Amino acid sequence: MTFDNPSLDPECLPALERAPLTPVSRRLAPCQALLRLIHWAFIVTVAWIFPVQHELLAQWQPWLAAGVAGLGVVVIVLGWLETRRRGYGLREHDLIYRRGLLVRRIQVLPLVRLQHVETLSNPVERAFGLVRLACFTAGGRGADLLLEGLSAERAEAVKQHLLMRLAATPGATSPESDRS
Repeated sequence: MTFDNPSLDPECLPALERAPLTPVSRRLAPCQALLRLIHWAFIVTVAWIFPVQHELLAQWQPWLAAGVAGLGVVVIVLGWLETRRRGYGLREHDLIYRRGLLVRRIQVLPLVRLQHVETLSNPVERAFGLVRLACFTAGGRGADLLLEGLSAERAEAVKQHLLMRLAATPGATSPESDRS
């Protein structure tokens, strides 16, 4: 058997950027904003009440807390805008997840590499009716793709589709053991 590895014409490759993507739930933006608000409120509180021993620094402590609060507002607003631009696409052979505002990230997970799928949600996400879908491949320490911002119904539908694909893969483990 001879090894054959012909070159491909880059002009003829399918454009990943043109793949149709479904936006994540619109509830993700307020959910993420609330989670970030809780995080930054704690940081501002620490900056405000942390005892400062030096008198000169103590004079600037309210300004420091205000600066930290302003930074928190910027982070919350940028996070809101970023979550509104997220999207995912489930194709025959892969799962695509696009996210990012300043730094754009597009992840593509080939379904033939999929080993395990699970759903996750914290109390705030559950209050907004949102679920994260974690997809694992062989050899990884954590989730290789974490799809955030799905409604519970949509996450379950995507999970079931992925588990069916996993069960149809020759040599795959039983998807029943992967259900969460």
